[in-house]
Amino acid sequence: MNIFIAGDIVGGPGRLAFAAAASRLQQAGQADFIIANAENAAGGRGITQPLAEALFAAGADALTLGDHAWDQKELAKTIDREPRLVRPANYAPGCPGRGWSTFETPYGKITVLSLLGRVFMPPSDCPFRAADAILQRGGVELGKIIIVDMHAEATSEKIAMGRYLDGRVTAVVGSHTHVQTADDALLPKGTAYLTDLGMTGPKDSVLGRDVGAVLKKFLTGMPQQFEIATGDVRCEGLVVTVDEKTGRATKVQRIQEKLDAGK
Repeated sequence: MNIFIAGDIVGGPGRLAFAAAASRLQQAGQADFIIANAENAAGGRGITQPLAEALFAAGADALTLGDHAWDQKELAKTIDREPRLVRPANYAPGCPGRGWSTFETPYGKITVLSLLGRVFMPPSDCPFRAADAILQRGGVELGKIIIVDMHAEATSEKIAMGRYLDGRVTAVVGSHTHVQTADDALLPKGTAYLTDLGMTGPKDSVLGRDVGAVLKKFLTGMPQQFEIATGDVRCEGLVVTVDEKTGRATKVQRIQEKLDAGK
């Protein structure tokens, strides 16, 4: 089977690009299960329940979050009721929502796990120990196929997580930097890996934001309103081919789908 994992969806342009790419990949048989990082889906900061529903309708089976999970305050009131929304598992105890979720599919159970890095990021519990605690559950709670979204700034921390979980999960993919890396690989023990999925949104930008405003901020240090850019909209991510009998990845393919200007 093929699992498509989309990089950080940024604003309205990103939502449109995701919908178009998800549809094409499904029709081509390249996306039997779809995961997307959606923590920038609402104007670049967080996500709302209505936008989550729109992304599910567009093809997402699961949405992961990150350090902007609570930027839209109302989400904390509804996330407990939505198992398809997965926030970082290493948030402090007592936070609403869930850090992992298992889905029944025609290919067997698939578990989606979200982790938040600690290097150059807001304070959180140890993602390595959080992953260990979840993987120790095993049994009927976890699927044989396990996809980990490591939402982190430092490439070293993401690479370390990939190596730490190699052979224990199906894939470890990084998110957060909005820049797709070229190190897609199958690790020695059968885990698919990519340091960063990239961004689903406007490439003619600075990480999805209007270039002029960002440059003014850097040049003057003065506060600016960072609007979502609109040019050269793409969906970036990774397709992982999986042997559903073993849960091992057998192939990886980076994705960069450009949104047609007429869409």
